[in-house]
Amino acid sequence: MTVRVLLFARARELAKTGEVTLELPAGATVADHGDGGRPVGGCLTTRPIGLNVLTESSLSKVYRQRMEGYVEAALQAGVRFFVTALGNPRWVVERVHPHGGLVYHDVVDRRWADKAVAAGVDGLIGVNSQAGGHAGRLGPEQLLAELKPLGLPLVCAGGVGDERAFARALEMGYEGVQMGTRFIATTECRAHDDYKHAIVNARADQIVLTERVTGVPLSVIGTPYLRRVGTRAGPLARLLLRGRTTKHWVRGWYSLRSAWALRRGLTRPATSKDVWQAGRSVAGVTAVEPAGEIVRRCAAALGNGRPARAGG
Repeated sequence: MTVRVLLFARARELAKTGEVTLELPAGATVADHGDGGRPVGGCLTTRPIGLNVLTESSLSKVYRQRMEGYVEAALQAGVRFFVTALGNPRWVVERVHPHGGLVYHDVVDRRWADKAVAAGVDGLIGVNSQAGGHAGRLGPEQLLAELKPLGLPLVCAGGVGDERAFARALEMGYEGVQMGTRFIATTECRAHDDYKHAIVNARADQIVLTERVTGVPLSVIGTPYLRRVGTRAGPLARLLLRGRTTKHWVRGWYSLRSAWALRRGLTRPATSKDVWQAGRSVAGVTAVEPAGEIVRRCAAALGNGRPARAGG
């Protein structure tokens, strides 16, 4: 299971890291939003945690029910921070808000942000072109300019691999950052050492977008295997992905296929066909190290207070 870590700038402290023990294919999100909350049973932190929920409409009814069960279990355990992605987050908002919880939604541009705002989310995670996984098209500055007029808290997702990039994102005007690639290469992460060292050894220009894993562009480390098979989906898949109805079927099939392929690469020794998700923030990852050391460096980069916002 992978863990995404959200760091929010606050007057006196930074979010602490932890781990959600619910086994979610979508991973887990760790955040300290300052609203309290209890750890899920078996969690390694006493700090507030959050849950990542896929809301993609192409998911099967069984998978949707599983997600609903995860949300209910998390609410009962005291979780009050949720991150949604790949669909309409309204049903999550409707379940979480009565409990006083918060919902942040992954967006790649203003179009999807407007839909998330209409669904009632409390904040937006701007997934930019530097991100790992399903990256956006816009750079962090351009995406910020598009989303800022909406008036919601904004989190920068993509391109943050060290404390300097963290501080720069806050200086731009983001409320916080989401770091995924950086925290895979930590001693606490359960990913295989081959995956961790692939991130440490990768350069930003080795990150490529491939359609062959999920059907839509996915940021991964370029490997000889990907260079051999190419990065575009097959002609039949591309045709079906353009259909109003068939695109949901194909995305569902890709979701099941990619979950198996990515999990294999996450937990097993390297093979000739591995696919490793990573963003361009690999440029700031120079070693496998404890997560706490990374967080402490980010806190130190802020000094005694929040960086001044650009233009204010």
